[in-house]
Amino acid sequence: MSAGVRASVLAIARSFIGTPYRHQGSRRGVGCDCLGLIRGVWRELYGSEPEDPGPYTPDWAESSGEDRLMAAALRHLRPVAVTEVQPGDVLLFRWSAAAVSKHCGIVDEGQRLIHAYEGSAVVSSTLASAWMRRISSAFAFPE
Repeated sequence: MSAGVRASVLAIARSFIGTPYRHQGSRRGVGCDCLGLIRGVWRELYGSEPEDPGPYTPDWAESSGEDRLMAAALRHLRPVAVTEVQPGDVLLFRWSAAAVSKHCGIVDEGQRLIHAYEGSAVVSSTLASAWMRRISSAFAFPE
């Protein structure tokens, strides 16, 4: 991803910090969940979303057994080696090796992650080892 796109991703993602957590939301200042953060950044970068995720329940990943988050990321984002992640890249997380990806966020500078924290808001938190162990994949926004 170019430095310009990366800087735009970070600026937009940071502007969501403090947005209340709202399941299926994707609006800065109004409410969003982790996928909604990525959707909101995408809309500001490209004008419209590449697809409608449709309704999903909080337990959608567990009930279907299908890694829909990973599949959507592969359709629209560019895969990046986890060892080469940079600020502005998207990380997907799974809670165990056998589970599907259930959470996502955008890498911030200083080993931080911008993500929607359930029950709270969009935050920038330390990308600690507990998070690092749960990374399932990494992606960059397209040019």
